[in-house]
Amino acid sequence: MTRSGDTPKAILGGTTGTLVVDMYTGYNAITGVEGRQRAGCLSHARRKFFKALNSAPEAQTALDFIRDIYVIEREVKIAKETGEVDHARARWEQCLPIMDKLYVWLAKQKAQHPPKSVMGNAIKYTLKNWQALTRFITNTAIPPDNNRSERALRVVALGRKNFLFAGNKESGENLAALYTIVATCVANEVDPVAYLTDVLTRLDSTPADRVDTLLPQNWAVLAP
Repeated sequence: MTRSGDTPKAILGGTTGTLVVDMYTGYNAITGVEGRQRAGCLSHARRKFFKALNSAPEAQTALDFIRDIYVIEREVKIAKETGEVDHARARWEQCLPIMDKLYVWLAKQKAQHPPKSVMGNAIKYTLKNWQALTRFITNTAIPPDNNRSERALRVVALGRKNFLFAGNKESGENLAALYTIVATCVANEVDPVAYLTDVLTRLDSTPADRVDTLLPQNWAVLAP
């Protein structure tokens, strides 16, 4: 209902792991010493430099460095090495030197741009969040950006007008739960219609301690 940190805290408070997000301050409440580790989004940083191109052509240098990171990631995926030893080696031996060069370049550029200029803001954002933005280097399970989440949320944004007529808050929450199930099906390459048709007839006969077998990611294995 709001963009405060209350919602992330209610949903993810007390959990651990890595949260791949932009630098929205609403996540600060759960990315502390005893909370989740925060990994930044390289795409968000890139957008700021892209926005700065008109007033600061030198922003292209930052875009080139970031492009090189994505070229390496793409080559690894094409070679089907994602998550393997070769992926870790590529990040450490190729991505790390690129990010190091970007850092040095940004540090030199910082004094040449007013802090409140578009370019100055891009530099400040990137340097301030450098640790989070480079966290993907040492862990192949962490992507360099949260584009996958952004793509998933785009569908919600496009349908937002339709959701205005859910009826009431409770109906809206029920719709959100159903939406989550369908989105999980899509993420696991499960046909939502086939899934719901089957699972809704099996809920009553499935023991409570085995209900997780009906989750989309598990049903995909059980499905004939």
